[in-house]
Amino acid sequence: MRLLIADDQALVRGALATLLGLEADLEVVAQVGSGTEVVAAAREHGADVALLDIDMPDGDGLAAAAALTASGLACRSLIVTTFGRPGYLSRALEAGASGFLVKDTPPEQLADAIRRIHAGLRVIDPTLAQESVLLGPNPLTEREKEVLRLAARGDDAHGIAAGLRLGDGTVRNYLSSAIAKTHARNRTEAARTAERNGWL
Repeated sequence: MRLLIADDQALVRGALATLLGLEADLEVVAQVGSGTEVVAAAREHGADVALLDIDMPDGDGLAAAAALTASGLACRSLIVTTFGRPGYLSRALEAGASGFLVKDTPPEQLADAIRRIHAGLRVIDPTLAQESVLLGPNPLTEREKEVLRLAARGDDAHGIAAGLRLGDGTVRNYLSSAIAKTHARNRTEAARTAERNGWL
């Protein structure tokens, strides 16, 4: 099986490549440091499975998984991340990822997951899957997510309205709705809750 590793940390990429290279049936054929390089590298090197980190510059792992899915290539994607958040899991599956594991997964389990994904199966971290079921789907609309992202940066309602070209009252309504849906006391807490759950 031909593997592509996408992670912005060279040390992590190298460690994964070394560990997986010890498996007789796995070969790391490409390593990239950003999400925007994934599709071209998968095409050039004929990768079967791409291991994608979520937090990368120039296109994160979720965007890279979606781009791989849309490309029509036979390369399947496995998200391998430090950020084991239920919201990220659902977003990864929506993007077409075939698996989702956290980086503290033992090497032999990671290798087995790659084999299963290559065989057409889906692999999901069991603890995260359980948390995702308990948490439920992302309750926020796209506009509420946009508003909370700006609130997380410290923008007030007027600044958010200017940034999104909306009225102040409309932004306050979106913020109120997001606060209620996240069971928060204010917009800062709502933004923190949404980020912690991987909804943003």
